[in-house]
Amino acid sequence: MQASDFLSKDEIRAFTQRSDLAGTWMVACNWLLIFVVFAMAISWTNPLTLLLAVLLLGGRQLGLAVLMHEAGHKTLFKSPRLNQWVGQWLCAYPVMGDVNAYGASHREHHRHAGTDRDPDLPNYRAYPVSRASFLRKVKRDVTGQTGILLMRSIFGGKGRNLMLREGEKSGAEVRGLLVNLIIFLTMLVAGIGAYYLLWVVAYFTAYPLVARIRQVAEHGNVPDLYDPDPRMNTRTTIASPLERLFLCPNHVNYHLEHHVLASVPAHRLPALHRLLKERGFYAGHDKALADSYLEVIKRAVPEFAGAPQPT
Repeated sequence: MQASDFLSKDEIRAFTQRSDLAGTWMVACNWLLIFVVFAMAISWTNPLTLLLAVLLLGGRQLGLAVLMHEAGHKTLFKSPRLNQWVGQWLCAYPVMGDVNAYGASHREHHRHAGTDRDPDLPNYRAYPVSRASFLRKVKRDVTGQTGILLMRSIFGGKGRNLMLREGEKSGAEVRGLLVNLIIFLTMLVAGIGAYYLLWVVAYFTAYPLVARIRQVAEHGNVPDLYDPDPRMNTRTTIASPLERLFLCPNHVNYHLEHHVLASVPAHRLPALHRLLKERGFYAGHDKALADSYLEVIKRAVPEFAGAPQPT
């Protein structure tokens, strides 16, 4: 299956156009939401708003990681300089990532999706899983265990984990720490330094949880993980506004379309989805789409839908 089977050359050219304005808007919106979350927690400090802030910041940290992903594909900006500089300093480093290392390792995922050479395969090969198995994974996320493993990997630990491929260890850790120190010192000077802990707690708890759900949604319990047709090994989830806020920022839920044409900037993926739907791209491939993230979890954990435990 090729994109050209459903799209003309002119349509492909139009969809793959980069935009500095759109890239600037996406980065600005993510940081504006981060500021709004902190403002909410500072203005109305109570257990409920602090918990909500952690959950929302985890989603925004995923949002920055998604923009790092865009920069890794060189689709965040039309300008290579903006793509590199903004992608690193305003997207990757705040979440301890690196555009270049991530882009190189992630492109291997695209090259080998549907094969045993996919570096992301361990993240979703086991699905569907039992309810007990899934809840153990969630427990590791919300108690900070997954986040601690991530930090160990970033700072020289061996092996891979849910959120970092082995090839992503780039040596950019010092710059990541520097950016986080700048964020902390800025808040400290403003007299709100203690609230930086919300960012740290979110990074170790909510961020790993939403990253796990995102990965399950993209490739977990698909019709045939080893079929090279992306309609068989990848899924798009139609998300509500609330789900986009917490779980799938920056149109990352349109993952099937991204695998069909990885050079399409994220802000054009919804339009690509609509056109492909009109062209019959999804006909006969109902399982390539999910109507919500709750549906995704029910597919990945059949017991939640009342089905027997997978063997």
